[in-house]
Amino acid sequence: MPSQHDKLAAAGLAMLIILQAVMLASLFAGVQPHPPVKIPLGAIAPILAAGFATATAGIMLRPSSAIGQVFAILAVLIAMLSFGPQKYLNDQFHLIWPAVTLGQISAVMVLGSLFGARTQTKAA
Repeated sequence: MPSQHDKLAAAGLAMLIILQAVMLASLFAGVQPHPPVKIPLGAIAPILAAGFATATAGIMLRPSSAIGQVFAILAVLIAMLSFGPQKYLNDQFHLIWPAVTLGQISAVMVLGSLFGARTQTKAA
């Protein structure tokens, strides 16, 4: 049975998947605001694909496992390219603030649950 930490991390990872999927759908549909077609690190689709893949692996491998934690942390790092604090400086922040805010809450949920589980395990 999954622990509370696993459930919290999985919920945060699922939120990141949904946020990224909706942003990708808005890009395909041409609905504003949507992510830029190109970003400094390359095209947006490979980055979103990596985000989906790592978040899904983190959920499936259980965030309490060592490999699940690696994938969960990678998913958060990738998602922060789209939803990180640098977005507060974006000219369109007034349009994207819900996604940025929820992306950051999701990241805190994931990282907080991972480090909370690790602290709880060491204390036991």
